[in-house]
Amino acid sequence: MPAWNEEDNISKMIRELVDGEFPKINAEMHLLVVDNHSKDRTEEIVKEASKTRNNVHVIQQGDRSGLGWAYINGFKYAMKELGADAVMEMDADFQHPPRFVKPMVEAYLQGADYVIGSRYIQGGSIPKEWALFRKAISYFGNLFIRIVLLKPKIHDLTTGFRLTRVKGVLENMDLDNLMEPGRFAHKVDLLYQAIKNSKKTVEVPLEFASRTQEKSKFNTKEMIATFKVAIILGIKDKQRFIKFGTVGFVGYLVNAIALELFAGTSVTLSLANVFIGLRNTPLAFIAESSAWAAAFAAELAIINNFIFNNIWTFKEKKITGFFAIIKKFLAFNLSTVGAIVIQFIVIGIMVLVLGDTRLIRQLGILVAMPLVLSYNYVMYNLFIWKTWNLAKIFRKK
Repeated sequence: MPAWNEEDNISKMIRELVDGEFPKINAEMHLLVVDNHSKDRTEEIVKEASKTRNNVHVIQQGDRSGLGWAYINGFKYAMKELGADAVMEMDADFQHPPRFVKPMVEAYLQGADYVIGSRYIQGGSIPKEWALFRKAISYFGNLFIRIVLLKPKIHDLTTGFRLTRVKGVLENMDLDNLMEPGRFAHKVDLLYQAIKNSKKTVEVPLEFASRTQEKSKFNTKEMIATFKVAIILGIKDKQRFIKFGTVGFVGYLVNAIALELFAGTSVTLSLANVFIGLRNTPLAFIAESSAWAAAFAAELAIINNFIFNNIWTFKEKKITGFFAIIKKFLAFNLSTVGAIVIQFIVIGIMVLVLGDTRLIRQLGILVAMPLVLSYNYVMYNLFIWKTWNLAKIFRKK
């Protein structure tokens, strides 16, 4: 619980939260207040409370100001000094009413790795007394971040009321390099990393309350910073797929040009003639020379894609060493043989039915491309550069 000049709230918060709500929860609960060098009696009040309660603690935020640094220091202290199994982020000004702590902890005890106090699910709400403009900013700002981060299943991505399991989630988060730690925007990065590490994320209702003292510190600069972080993380999250698509486009150009170079050559005509006996059968497309040209073109595109995906798209998993590259390339060809088969069949059938022209051949590549790209992306992540863990994916589901 970060705090700055909260002497008017902190005593009441300790009574309601520590004395009133903690005993109702079937877990060992502690309150850690991270004070940002308050000018009032906030730190003194918490210290006094800690003398009669062994589960109340207070530390100073440190030299770096900003809400994010309060959480960073608090998380580290909770993990290292208090041996926390999970940590919860909560405001000291009663915008997060203490009565909502229990359902958050219960969700964690039932197996959730990350619990979000959500204002935008059934049972949750924002203050009725808020002006229409502020309600709109809150709602549409949250919607914008949901869209940018492609997290439609999560309804509240800007809430500050969250619980995070330490093992496997918080311990794997890069707290030292959190984006915009001096602003509210850091919350988006915390949420992004937590969801990425979490096997099970759950939302529970939160009736968000108005501040009991002073005005909200959220302003236009904070909003812009929050949107900026969301956009950067959205791009970062899809960076590999963007690179993959770029390499795929270059592969498409190689494919399209090679198809025309191989079409009607003596090699492809000879291969087609081997299967001339299939002309009047459902497999007649195998006897089309352009189908074989498509197979050769697909292989050249695969070679192109292997080289550039290895040195760029999946560079963090880059394969090095001559023999390792040869071995992986052979495995790569085996795993992507489906792409060759897809293009062979699609173009073979299209030239058989619509005629063997340049237009039909090129249309065939375009028809086959979505299937080929989807197939290759799965194969690359699962078997070549192994960035996906199949067992983990099914556990999440």
